[in-house]
Amino acid sequence: MCGIAGSINFQLDIPRLTQDLFHRGPDEQNTFTENNLILHHHRLSILDISGGHQPMNYGHYTIIFNGEIYNHKKVRQKYGLNCQSNSDTETILKAYEKLGPKCLNDFDGMFAFCIYDRMKQQLFLARDRAGKKPLYYYLNNDQFVFCSELKALRSQLPLQINEDHIAQYVRMGYFYKAATPYKNVCELQAGTYAYVTLKDCKIEISKWWDIHSIYQVQSKDSFEDASQKVDAMLHEAVKNRVESSDLEVGSFLSGGIDSGLVTAIAKQYNASLKTFTVSFDGEYDEAPLAKLVAEKYKTEHFEIKIGFDNLVNDVEKILSNYGEPFFDSSAIPSYYVSQAAKKHLTVILNGDGGDEMFGGYRRYVPFAKYDFFKTGKLTRCAAKLFHSLLPVSNNKKSKYNYAYRLIDLAGKDKLNIYLSSTIDSFEGYEKYLLGGDDYLAQVKMDFEIINQSNLSGLQKIMNLDFDNILAGNLLVKMDIATMAHSLEGRSALLCKDILEYVPTIDDSFKIRGTQTKFILRKLAEKYLPAELINQPKRGFEIPLKKWIDGRLKEMIAGYLFSNQAYSSTYVDKKFITDLWDRKIKVGDEKRAKMLWTLFALEIWYKNVYSTTNKF
Repeated sequence: MCGIAGSINFQLDIPRLTQDLFHRGPDEQNTFTENNLILHHHRLSILDISGGHQPMNYGHYTIIFNGEIYNHKKVRQKYGLNCQSNSDTETILKAYEKLGPKCLNDFDGMFAFCIYDRMKQQLFLARDRAGKKPLYYYLNNDQFVFCSELKALRSQLPLQINEDHIAQYVRMGYFYKAATPYKNVCELQAGTYAYVTLKDCKIEISKWWDIHSIYQVQSKDSFEDASQKVDAMLHEAVKNRVESSDLEVGSFLSGGIDSGLVTAIAKQYNASLKTFTVSFDGEYDEAPLAKLVAEKYKTEHFEIKIGFDNLVNDVEKILSNYGEPFFDSSAIPSYYVSQAAKKHLTVILNGDGGDEMFGGYRRYVPFAKYDFFKTGKLTRCAAKLFHSLLPVSNNKKSKYNYAYRLIDLAGKDKLNIYLSSTIDSFEGYEKYLLGGDDYLAQVKMDFEIINQSNLSGLQKIMNLDFDNILAGNLLVKMDIATMAHSLEGRSALLCKDILEYVPTIDDSFKIRGTQTKFILRKLAEKYLPAELINQPKRGFEIPLKKWIDGRLKEMIAGYLFSNQAYSSTYVDKKFITDLWDRKIKVGDEKRAKMLWTLFALEIWYKNVYSTTNKF
């Protein structure tokens, strides 16, 4: 795992870059320069520690690489690549020489890399299928700069705010696909590659992988055959992620089946497996369930008790790490857990992607029975009227809240249904957002492509979640949280085989009746204690409502109601005041999400955007 950066026709401030990216690669830092090109690499040494130095040169190619290719030895064998080291970086380089961009189709891993071709005088940049490893770039006239983190990019350039993208963040809770908070700065999207010419910085971007095309394939496998295949894929994925490291590999272990399955299988390939569970003062403690798995497999188990005593002192630093306004409050415990795990090891397995791939969210259940995106006008009108008569819901885990949100969904139309079923922060209060909704134009166009396809309602929402929530929020959260502590997270449930098979299996293998993630739950019967198998999804149960009305109340008010408050540029100021004073008819959970969205925006504006003094 590493941090990378580079530029064409722009002089990077290497000392500042080293300072900003050091946490991503504390073991080694090297810079390559040639004519108008600079390539900079920070290394976190995990595989082929004595070799694998970067930038790596071969023939007329030079590469800088962030990530891991877990099947790189098989790629070598398949194509007869003659490599001198054990480094997956060398595998990428020689596979690209032989195959060009087609080499990406063979890679199982997480990656963001840049290859310089001095013969063609161009750069080749690429990202993995799910977008596990980040890559941002600035392009303005004849200057091109790229980097692993937005915050580091901001330190190098006099960036200006893209107000449409900030408005998009306020409404959606994350930045959509290539969007960032800055003008002339984009994120290279998951599953894409780009060529950039050194002469004039012309960029050509191509999509090399798209889960939408996978969803359009229908497998005829029986449930038994699918179960066996998923079991085998998990074994192969976990085995590769344990063995593709010269350092010890541990496992995050929650009370859920995703991390439980990963841990159970990992123990077969690491007899001295260390597992880590978080226990904190939220509304639910998953530590007792996790301990059952640890005891069953006799792992060296660490229960990390996290208090939020230092939250007031830490929250600004944690959210500022993202380099953009970041809505997801579970970034807080993710940071603390990663900090604690790093004290014991450098590589950790997790269960990321299990919900998006196998149908783990409760909101998927109604979509498995009915395509809400195709709801008729009469139904929408009736549901909207009925919903307006209901009392608001304040308990997100209650059956009433589930029914309340379901009726709310039925009263909405197309994209609004999706936004309400996921983040659901300012949905229903759009009239208080300033400046119209032109920022949603591309979002609506992309949504309609999926909505007008022949996918089922369940496939549509899962496809949308993979492209949006997973790529734009969840994977960003874990990358920054882990790498802030030089900890590498590995996601077996996002392996190549699962990504290219599970979307094709029958909907009923994922949602059966009201049971989510059915195929994994059945598989879990083979590996996990019975107490875990039918537990509902919880994740980090953040006491957000208590934070806003308690220990963070004074800080949040200080940001939102200061004379320099930035959020009133995008949200009606009186609405913010009335929301804070509880004069708006809204549930406590939704109120907390809206206020946290604006709080995160204010932290970014004050502590990231406004504090760079060199410009």
